[in-house]
Amino acid sequence: MIPEKLVEGDQLRVIAPSRSLKIISEENINHAVNAIEALDLKVTFGKNVNEIDMMSSSSIASRIEDLHEAFSDKNVKAILTVIGGFNSNQLFRYIDYDLIKKNPKIFCGFSDITALQNAIYSRTGLITYSGPHFSTFGMKKGFEYSLDYFKKIFFQQKRIELMPSEQWADDAWFLNQDDRTFYDNEGYWLINEGNAKGTIVGGSLSTIQLLHGTSYMPSLENSILFIEADAITDGNFDVVEFDRDLQSLIHQPNFDKVQGILIGRFEKKFNMNLEQLKFIISSKQELRNIPIIANADFGHTMPIFTFPIGGLCEISASEENIKIELFEE
Repeated sequence: MIPEKLVEGDQLRVIAPSRSLKIISEENINHAVNAIEALDLKVTFGKNVNEIDMMSSSSIASRIEDLHEAFSDKNVKAILTVIGGFNSNQLFRYIDYDLIKKNPKIFCGFSDITALQNAIYSRTGLITYSGPHFSTFGMKKGFEYSLDYFKKIFFQQKRIELMPSEQWADDAWFLNQDDRTFYDNEGYWLINEGNAKGTIVGGSLSTIQLLHGTSYMPSLENSILFIEADAITDGNFDVVEFDRDLQSLIHQPNFDKVQGILIGRFEKKFNMNLEQLKFIISSKQELRNIPIIANADFGHTMPIFTFPIGGLCEISASEENIKIELFEE
């Protein structure tokens, strides 16, 4: 199922299925609301978004109530998550998937929200979207690329070609909006050449692991995997963790039917370079005959493009040219 695209005047609902809105500053909330309203969209909030507990989240009941209310409200055309976190997988068995199936609409966020997006897609067939959180719209600098692709995927019907951003940042931008460092983008890293077309599955690699062995894990058959890693510490630990998380994904049913892989940009903490990533990929024989592209604009650096989980991707990758297109049908 493909949700309806947005038009001017549509209502966008903000909910907090992971961490609470209470952790976001008033300044950033106000800036985010203004940025979304500048798209001629109306912003409303779930009634429990400011509830907060000792884990900076809220009760399962409150989070489920806001999720169900957002999907059942006929006036709501899109749902944005506040921010990521760690615990959205707590909601799986309490979600009314029939309700969602009967009320298909845009559901967008990233990081920990990967768990909900893939679970909803797996259980309902509804395309969900990895893209900016509500809090991401609070960014004052370096947001143009993210906003451009948000508008392309939610306001247009045509194919979208993913072009690399000109610059990127890896910082706690929400703590100091004025003192930021941007780096020139060197473009895509070509790991394996090839052409592929398939259904997009993925998001945060460590979060996808939470679905392994469960009924919430989407099929990998004829898929294009979009994967990115979130750094936990400084140093080599995160590279090793990426390696074994990737290996865990390779062990999932139907991995042999994966058509290609797109890897999001690594944070500076990883100290990951092309040579090291090629070594990791080459150590896994299951990856040798599929196209693999890295350093794409999604993950835990900024900016990011928005992509449809359950949508389609077509890849053409060679030394001469790399082309990545998203579409829905």
